[in-house]
Amino acid sequence: MPIKKSNYWIETVAEPAKGLNGPLPDKADVAIVGGGFCGLSAARVLAQRGLRVVLFEAEALGWGASCRNGGMVLTGLKLPVPTLIKRYGRELVQRMYATSLESIDLVESIVKEEGIDCDFSRCGHLEVACKQSHFDDYAAAAARIKREFNHELRIVPAKSLRSEIGSDIYFGGMVDETSAGVNPARYVHGLARAAQRHGACLFDHTAVTRVTRQSNGAGSSFRIETAKGSLFAKEVLLASGAYTTSATPALRKKVIPIGSYIIATEILSDKLAGELSPRNRMIYDSKHFLYYYRLTPDNRMLFGGRAAFFPESENTVRESAELLRQGMIEVYPQLREAKVEYVWGGTLDFAFDVMPHSGKIDGMHFAVGFAGHGVAAATWMGTKLAGAICGDTDDNPFSQIAFPGAPIGLRSGNTWALPLAGAYYRVLDWIT
Repeated sequence: MPIKKSNYWIETVAEPAKGLNGPLPDKADVAIVGGGFCGLSAARVLAQRGLRVVLFEAEALGWGASCRNGGMVLTGLKLPVPTLIKRYGRELVQRMYATSLESIDLVESIVKEEGIDCDFSRCGHLEVACKQSHFDDYAAAAARIKREFNHELRIVPAKSLRSEIGSDIYFGGMVDETSAGVNPARYVHGLARAAQRHGACLFDHTAVTRVTRQSNGAGSSFRIETAKGSLFAKEVLLASGAYTTSATPALRKKVIPIGSYIIATEILSDKLAGELSPRNRMIYDSKHFLYYYRLTPDNRMLFGGRAAFFPESENTVRESAELLRQGMIEVYPQLREAKVEYVWGGTLDFAFDVMPHSGKIDGMHFAVGFAGHGVAAATWMGTKLAGAICGDTDDNPFSQIAFPGAPIGLRSGNTWALPLAGAYYRVLDWIT
C-alpha cells in the first residue's frame, strides 16, 4: 500500500466537530483565537461559568498541533530539574512540576466528565537512554525528583529493559507510571463538542486578520476582524501556538515554530505489537534530536521525531517519511518488512527558553511554548486562563517568569535559522 500523506488520527474521528456557519455575533465577553487544546479547554470553562464566548479557528477545529501529535499525555518539563531550579528557584519549580502532574489528572477528569471516547489510558511513559552516560544520570534525576516533588520514577537497567521495550539498542530506561496515552484527534473534537454543549460559539475556517484595542469611557475592549466580519470583545485569549500570525505580531515574534513528523505502520499482529511494547508505554529517547513512539489502539507503530526542523510542507513531509522509517528500523529491526501507511507533519510552538509561558501581551491573555507537552499542558493552561479571566486568583507559575523574545531568524514567519538550530542539536547529541 502506498504511504498516505495524511494524519492517521484524523481518520479515526467518525464525526468531527463543526463550527457555526451563520453570521458572527456583534459582541462577546471573551474572544478566543485558536481552536486547539488550549482554546477549546478555555472556551469550555468560560461557557460553563456563564460568559459569552466566541472562538475563531482559521482551519478545521483542532487542525493544528492538537490533531498532529503523538497523543502522549506526559508529566514533567523539557528542561532538567537542576537547570530549572538554578533559573527559577526551588519553590516556583515545585509548583511547575505539580502543575505537570495536575494536568494529567485534568485531562482524565475532562474525558470522564464529558464522556469523550478517545482511548485515554494511564499507561505510563518510558524514557530510554541512548548512551551509557545518559543512563548513569537517571538515578540522580529520579532521586532528585523524589526529593523535590515527592514523585516516584523507576529505573530499568539494560538487562531488564526487554520487559519494557523490544529493542536492544538502549542502555536502560526510566519509567513514570503517571503519564497517559490518548487519541488526540478524538480528544480535541470531544473537547470542541463539550464547549459547544456548554454554550460556546465556535467558528471554524474563520481566520482572524486583525485585533485592535478600543478605548471608551467604560474602559477598553477589542475589535476582532475576521474573513467573515468583526465583533467586539471585552477580553481576548490567544491560543494559536505555532500557528500564531501577524494578526497578533507581538506574540508571533516570541514563537519559534519547529516541525515534527510522524509515520504510522500497517496494523501489526498482537504478538509483534506485544514484543515491541510489552506494557504499551509512551516512549521517547534521551537525545535532544529525539525520537518518540508508541502503539496505537489498533496496533500500528506510530513513530515520530524532528526529521526536519522546518515547519511542515509537502517537501518536508515527504523527506521525513524515509528518515523516520530508517530510525524506526534502527530501534526495531523487527519492523524492516512492515509497511508504512501514513506520514504527516505538524508544527510545535517553542519559546527561546524552552518553557511554557502565559500571561498578557498587548492587553490580551495568551499561552504558548508547550514544546511537545501540549496535550496535557495546553489543556491545563486554557483552563487556568479561563479562571483568571473570571477573576480567580492567578496562581499559574508560568505567568510569573520572564518571556524572552526569539532571535529574528527563529521567529514565526522568519525561520531561515532553523536548520542551524537543528545542526546545533545534532552536534550536541554527538558530544553529550
